[in-house]
Amino acid sequence: MSASHDRAGLRGLLPGLMPVALVALAASWLSEHYRAPVMLFALLLGMAINFLSSDARCRAGIDFCSRFLLRAAVALLGMRITFAQIESLGLGVLLLTVGAVALTIVAGWALARSAKLDPTFGLLSGGAVAICGASAAMAISAVMRDTPAQRRATVVTVIGVTALSTVAMITYPLVAAAVGLDTRATGIFLGATIHDVAQVVGAGYSVSTEVGDTATIVKLFRVAMLLPAVLTLSWLPHVRSPESGAGHPRPPLLPGFLVAFGALVALNSSGYVGPAITGALQDASRWCLILAMSALGMKTVMAELVEVGWKPIAVIFAETLFVGVLVLASLAFGLAGH
Repeated sequence: MSASHDRAGLRGLLPGLMPVALVALAASWLSEHYRAPVMLFALLLGMAINFLSSDARCRAGIDFCSRFLLRAAVALLGMRITFAQIESLGLGVLLLTVGAVALTIVAGWALARSAKLDPTFGLLSGGAVAICGASAAMAISAVMRDTPAQRRATVVTVIGVTALSTVAMITYPLVAAAVGLDTRATGIFLGATIHDVAQVVGAGYSVSTEVGDTATIVKLFRVAMLLPAVLTLSWLPHVRSPESGAGHPRPPLLPGFLVAFGALVALNSSGYVGPAITGALQDASRWCLILAMSALGMKTVMAELVEVGWKPIAVIFAETLFVGVLVLASLAFGLAGH
C-alpha cells in the first residue's frame, strides 16, 4: 500500500520535475561553455517557461523542487566545511568575518527602510551579500513565508548578487593590487567580500595559489555563518509570519535543514567520510540548488519584476559597496591580525 502510494506521488511530481531537470541541464551546459554563473542561467531559462507553473499537472513537481530540494541543497552545503578550516584562519580573521556578516545584514535592513522598501528585503539581500550570494538568498527565502512578493524579492536578489559577484571577481584583484595589499590580506579581502563561492575561487587563484587558498577558506567560513544567520533571521518577528493555519503555516523555530547543515559540518570535520562521498554530496548540493533555482524561475513572471523598480538593485549595490569598504578599512587598520 505504501509502495503504491509512493509511486502515485512520484507520478504526480514527474510532469513538473522533467521540465525543471531540463532547464537545470541546459543551464549547466551553458555555464560550462560560456563561463557564466549557472544560477543566473537556471533562473533566466526557468523564467522563459514560467507558464508551466500555472499548469495543474506541473505545479506539484515545480513546488517540490523550489521547496524540498532547496532545503536539501542548503543542508548539503555543510559538506563543504570543516572545523579545521575555520580554526586555521586565526581569531582576527574570524572576528572580522563575523563582524562583516552581521554589520552587512544590519546595513541591508537599514538601507531597505531608508529606501521605503520592505525591511525583510534588506535582510534577504543583506544576508545574500554578506554570506554566499545566491545560495544564502535561497536559504533565507526558505524560512520566510512563501508569497509572490517574497519570491520576487528572492529573484531580484539572486540576479543582483550574481551580477555584482561577477563584476567583483574581475575588479577586486585589481583593487587589492592598487591599495597594496599583501598576499594574505588579498586572500582575506577577496574571500570576505565576493558573494558567490565560484567567483571567490576564480578571483583568488587568478592572483596566485596562496591567495586562492586563503580566499577559499575565508569564503567557506562565511558559508558556515549561514547556520547562525538564517536561524537568527528565522526568529525575527518581521520574518516569521504571525499567522498560522493551513494557508500560512508558521515556520518551525529550528528548521530541519539547518539542523542537518550543522550535523553535516560536524560529520565532515570528523574525518570519517571519504573524499569520494564528500565529493558526491557536494555535487548533490550543487545540483539540488540548480534545480531549485530553475523552479524558482519557473514560478516568476517577468512582468511582475518590472514593477519592483530600481531601488532594490540600488540597495544590493550599496550593500556590496558597504562590505567591501568595511573589510578594506579593517585590513588597513590591522584588525585581521597576522
